[in-house]
Amino acid sequence: MAAAGAISVWISTSTPTKITAFNTKPRISYPLKLSRNGIYPLSTFEKNGQHEQNFTIKAAASSSVGSAEYTEEPATKVKFQRSLSLPGCSTSLSLLGTGYREKIFAIIGVKVYAAGLYVNDSVFSRLDAWRGRSAADIQQDPSLFNNIFEANLEKSLLIVLVRDIDGKTFWDALDEAISPRIKSPTANDKSALSTFRAVFQGKPLKKETSIFLTWIDPTKMLVSLSFDGMPSSVDATVESPNVASALFDVFLGGDPVSPTLKASVAKGLEATLK
Repeated sequence: MAAAGAISVWISTSTPTKITAFNTKPRISYPLKLSRNGIYPLSTFEKNGQHEQNFTIKAAASSSVGSAEYTEEPATKVKFQRSLSLPGCSTSLSLLGTGYREKIFAIIGVKVYAAGLYVNDSVFSRLDAWRGRSAADIQQDPSLFNNIFEANLEKSLLIVLVRDIDGKTFWDALDEAISPRIKSPTANDKSALSTFRAVFQGKPLKKETSIFLTWIDPTKMLVSLSFDGMPSSVDATVESPNVASALFDVFLGGDPVSPTLKASVAKGLEATLK
């Protein structure tokens, strides 16, 4: 949301007029008309029977836009909705943590995208064994993340680009992380990777493009691209237990491509399971 702003309002009425603010919109208790008498000091005064006043109405800074609340990923300033309703999901998903992906070019770290993990809230009922654990303990416990992945409940990774990149380059970097995690790919795995790749081929991915990678269950993923907000449809269905598991491990396994995302998710779990 934009930073707090101020709107200067001049009014003129035949009686003293009261203005209050409600959701940053002025609410006026008497009829009014704009003053045509020029600019006056910031105080109420009477001129020709008219009571005039300059009001400055300030809009407070907020992390919400309309009714949707947001969490900001601090390194990239990308804002993530705290709840998402996505194509193919039976219920809304809740944001658990955010982070960013950084690539090293000539020893300089360049941020490529921000990422947020969303889960079906029902997954927390499967995690009672980790209640009261610290974020540090949670982050180092692969069995917890395996439990989340294996739950037959939707979860989604939202990637938001913070720079322009062509689709082939994005896919090549993702495939570079996925493929080594599939030790002996089957024909089905290769077909699933080909379907996955086709979503990005030949597409210029501009800054602020959103990529939704949604696990419907441990064997099936939905891929959606959006260039202007939330997706309206699914661009591809990837059906392969090995590919689905490898992608989850890329971000939340023992050697994640975004350590900041996994650390943030661990903090989110600590807060939820305390």
